[in-house]
Amino acid sequence: MNASTVTLSPSAAARISAIAERQAKPAILRLSVEGGGCSGFQYKFDLADAPETDDIVTETDGVRLVIDPVSIDLLGGAVVEYVESLGGSAFRVSNPNAASGCGCGASFSV
Repeated sequence: MNASTVTLSPSAAARISAIAERQAKPAILRLSVEGGGCSGFQYKFDLADAPETDDIVTETDGVRLVIDPVSIDLLGGAVVEYVESLGGSAFRVSNPNAASGCGCGASFSV
């Protein structure tokens, strides 16, 4: 699976860039999938200092999205977005591999 199968939207890239600048860190978002959450798997977001040697890396507007090789199998075709609404703002993953999700949008099952 190649890196172009997971996309970082321009809105997410802009938000990551702003957060990274405020924290004096590189604009690198690590997305991973872990067991847990209310549906079996959950997304985890972290700012990274640098990609690991085996990470899959994609870039949008100068912001890098890095994903470990295990997580990429569950994320192929996904889009990471940053959404703002009256209820708050958050990073969201639109994942075509998810058979179901939960109300919080942070966990899924396959």
